Amino acid sequence: MKKSFLTIITLFAVMLVFGQHAKKPTIMVVPSDHFCISHGYKLTFDNQGTKVVLPDYKAALQGDGSLRLVISKLSGIMAERGFPLKDLEQELKSIAQASAERSVMTSKESGASIVESPIDMLKRTAKSDIIMDIDFEVKKRGPQSYVVFTLNGLDAYTSKSVASASGTGRPSSAAAPELLLEEAVLSHMDKFNGMLMTHFKDMFTNGREVKVEINLFEGFLVDLEEEYDYDGETSELGDIIDDWMADNTVEGRYSNSDNTENFIKFEQVRIPMFYDRKGKQRAMDTKKFVNNLRKFLARDPFNLTCKLYQRGLGEAWLIIGEK
Repeated sequence: MKKSFLTIITLFAVMLVFGQHAKKPTIMVVPSDHFCISHGYKLTFDNQGTKVVLPDYKAALQGDGSLRLVISKLSGIMAERGFPLKDLEQELKSIAQASAERSVMTSKESGASIVESPIDMLKRTAKSDIIMDIDFEVKKRGPQSYVVFTLNGLDAYTSKSVASASGTGRPSSAAAPELLLEEAVLSHMDKFNGMLMTHFKDMFTNGREVKVEINLFEGFLVDLEEEYDYDGETSELGDIIDDWMADNTVEGRYSNSDNTENFIKFEQVRIPMFYDRKGKQRAMDTKKFVNNLRKFLARDPFNLTCKLYQRGLGEAWLIIGEK
């Protein structure tokens, strides 16, 4: 009991720090891909000849009453421990409503509609810092039922697992699925939340982990081996960008995992959680971090025009040559 109390107090302290200095981490419970697809809640489409199957969260929430109750129960459990959650169902409704409003909105003068590319539509999806991925199954043992569950906490920026729990609940002849899951999960939650706390503390101390890619538009005459006189020496553009990463990441933590004269792939890039602007601390995110690099390359002696493309929460591409 004492250990549980101390864990909760520490969690609240971590959340308070995040609330003061950076974007407060958002958490969302979603059914796992396995749960959705095995229960027939899936979307299938053809991607250049390859069949792709994705989970259909909306169909799962509408078609499985137990799932809605399980998500609600988990949300309550996390909220009691200082982790208020974003609601998946409400996020999906908000996205659908925004899509409907966008489709009928026109300008006053010409009646023009809002420009929306396929990429814009693709990115309009429910996002959260941490995804609590739940998979559960109610099984029978004679007249009694019990639940087997797996819960994974995934960093939405990196898709890495940062917390996990799994177990089997005690059999019962009367309890509903959400109550069976609650009983099975409760004994694991302090450890699970402790793992989340460790992850949040690591982000605050060592920076948030993201990915950055540098690319070139086709036909652009300058490549990453172009030499520039900068900072008192002549260096290739790729090396200058690499030096910028070393100077602007937390303690120079990043990995130049692959590069040619046409692209650079940076992984395990640790960006600060916040930055100072006009005497105030503001939240840093992937887009803002890479935009600082864009501004750097727009100045002398480079004078390069670059397009910034944010690919989800934790990855951004800087494409040199055009907007």
